[in-house]
Amino acid sequence: MPAQAALPEAVRALAEADFGALAQRFSDARLQVALPARGIMSIKSGAGRASVLVSVGVHGDETGPIEVVGHLLEALARDPAALAVDLMVCVGNVDAIAAGKRFIDADLNRMFRPQRGALADAAESARADAMIAATEAFFADAGPQRWHLDLHTAIRPSVYPTFAIVPELIAEPGKAALLGWLGQAGIGAIIMNPSSAGTYSYYSAEHHGAAASTVELGRVGTLGQNDLAQFADVQAALGALLRGAAPPQAKAAPHIFKVAQEVIKLSDDFRMTFGRDTQNFSALHKGEVIATDGATVYSVRHDEELVVFPNPDVRVGLRAGLMVVRVA
Repeated sequence: MPAQAALPEAVRALAEADFGALAQRFSDARLQVALPARGIMSIKSGAGRASVLVSVGVHGDETGPIEVVGHLLEALARDPAALAVDLMVCVGNVDAIAAGKRFIDADLNRMFRPQRGALADAAESARADAMIAATEAFFADAGPQRWHLDLHTAIRPSVYPTFAIVPELIAEPGKAALLGWLGQAGIGAIIMNPSSAGTYSYYSAEHHGAAASTVELGRVGTLGQNDLAQFADVQAALGALLRGAAPPQAKAAPHIFKVAQEVIKLSDDFRMTFGRDTQNFSALHKGEVIATDGATVYSVRHDEELVVFPNPDVRVGLRAGLMVVRVA
């Protein structure tokens, strides 16, 4: 694992999906600790508190959030009474993290769907099943306050260095609380998403009523070499959420976007019309061609649409990009 020797112990343990020492410290504080699968730990008090799921490393090369959450867990383990919520921490693609790769066989964050087609035999399919089972168990007896923050970092640069994807189907009280928290975490843009692409956060929102979001925090970096200053706002907001403390003041309200269209890769003939260095939230204008795929042509329908997650290298049948429009 890159830079392993220089890592703080709590971060190293989290990256290696080893909750042994942390679990013991919370258990010694008479909290109900479970380790349902490798890299997954839940901590409950039995007091009917809010239930918060925090996931990291769903993509193995997105290491910054692992460092953030590792430091937060270490601080809480020194003072377990400060934990004010029932908490589940999930380290996603543990094998890819160990290998320093984005995934082993296929993108884990497309596996949270009932039909996986050609991906059913991928290593990530079995890992998604383990994560789904642990998530079901965690939320099975949870109260109405349910959160899921799936923390990522982006492959490419972005006009908005931090942004979040929020499922539209979240009930209004939870959605309002989540959007408020995202503002406190310094998130610059929020995309309201009407449909699932098989992501972990959409799964927990749809099936468990969680106020869930995929949160993109800056750029992909090497474990142990991330600039943690870029995560300061989200670390402060997440720490406050877990401790039940007053949240930090939002610096500015995030800009809100909605999905205008999904760009699906239909065949190996798929081609995007812009370069691989195109930033997230780059603007295209009405009539401009986004991509071609044989006889299928994707073009801009609104006066302006912004491209997010453009990736021509996804497997056939998967989403190769989102086009969004600003609504607030």
